[in-house]
Amino acid sequence: MSDALLQAELRTSPHVRGDLTVDKIMRHVVYALLPVCAWAVWQFGLSSLALLVVCTAVCLGTEQVVCRLSGRASTLGDWSVAITGLLLALSLPPGLPLWMAAVASVVAVAIGKSFFGGLGFNVMNPALVGRAFAQAAFTVPMTTWTPSQAAGRFTEFIPSSLTLPFLQPRSIEAWMDRVAPDGFTGATPLALMKFDHIPTDALPMLLGTITGSAGETSALLILLCGLYLVLRKMMDGRVVLAVLGSAFLLSGAFFLWNPDVYPDPVFTLFTGGMMLGAVFMATDMVASPETRWGVWIYGGLIGVLTVIIRLFGALNEGVMYAILLANAASPIIDNLTQPRIYGAVKTAEKKAV
Repeated sequence: MSDALLQAELRTSPHVRGDLTVDKIMRHVVYALLPVCAWAVWQFGLSSLALLVVCTAVCLGTEQVVCRLSGRASTLGDWSVAITGLLLALSLPPGLPLWMAAVASVVAVAIGKSFFGGLGFNVMNPALVGRAFAQAAFTVPMTTWTPSQAAGRFTEFIPSSLTLPFLQPRSIEAWMDRVAPDGFTGATPLALMKFDHIPTDALPMLLGTITGSAGETSALLILLCGLYLVLRKMMDGRVVLAVLGSAFLLSGAFFLWNPDVYPDPVFTLFTGGMMLGAVFMATDMVASPETRWGVWIYGGLIGVLTVIIRLFGALNEGVMYAILLANAASPIIDNLTQPRIYGAVKTAEKKAV
C-alpha cells in the first residue's frame, strides 16, 4: 500500500467535507448586508455613509492591532470583523458623532470579540457589545434621531456627525428646521407608540421610509437579505422564526387584551431593531446554541424578552438587551437540550438493572 493511500486510510473523521468555510460564509453575510447599507445611505445620506466607513475601518484596524499585540496572524481575511463594523454602524443613529462610533467600534472588537479569544470564542455578539457601550456612555446622542430622506443629505453632513469630543453639535436645531419635513417630531415609531400611544402605518415601516437607526428601517429589505443567506444554508432560519414568532404571539396576546394601550403584533415586528436583530444578530453562529431544541428556546427567549422590555421597561427598545441576555444563556440552553447519545442508558435505568 502506498504512503499516500495509507495516510488516506488512517486519517480521522470527518471523511466527507462540505465546501463551506468560515471566510466564505462571512463573505456572503457581508454581501447580504450591502443592500441594507445602500438603503441606509439612501435614507440618511453622507452621515450614514461616513458612519459605515468609520465603524468598519476602526473595527478592521483594532483587529489588526490586537493580532499584532497578541502575536497572532492577521484574521482580517475571514471577514468576521467587517461584519461587526457594518452591523454596529447599521444599529447606530445616523447622526451619531463619528468619534463616538469609533470608540464603540474599538470596544466591540477589543472587548466583545478579542477579549474572549477572537472568532469562535466570543460569548456575545461583538457589534451589540459595542452598541451597548455606546448606549450607556453616550445616552443623549444615542437617543437623538434625525429625519430620513432629508433635503441636502447627499451634499452635507448631519451637523452632529462631525462634532468633536466634548463639544456641542453646531446649529443642529437650525439644520432640523431647514431639512426636516413638516410634522417631524424627532421620535421613532416605537417612541411615539410607547409614550404617546400614536401608531404608525405598517407600509412605511415595511418599506423603510421612517426614522430610526441607520440600517433598521426597512423590514422588507432585511428579510429578503436574510432569506438569501437561509437559501444558501449560511444562516439558521429557525432562530429567525423563533424570535419573530414568539414576539408576534406575545405582543398579539397583549394587543387582544387591551388594544388601546398595547401595539398590534405587526407593529412589533416591523419597528425598531427587531428585524435587524432577529436576522443578522441573533443568528450569530458562535453566540447561539447548536442543539435542535436549543435554537428554538434561544430564539423564543429573545422574542419574549424584547416584548417585555418594550412594553414594561423604561426604554422603548429591547432587542439589543434581549439578544445579549440570550447570548449569555446560550451555553446553559445547549447543556439542557443535549440530545440523548445513541445507545446511552439513563441513570435510573442503570440503577434498575
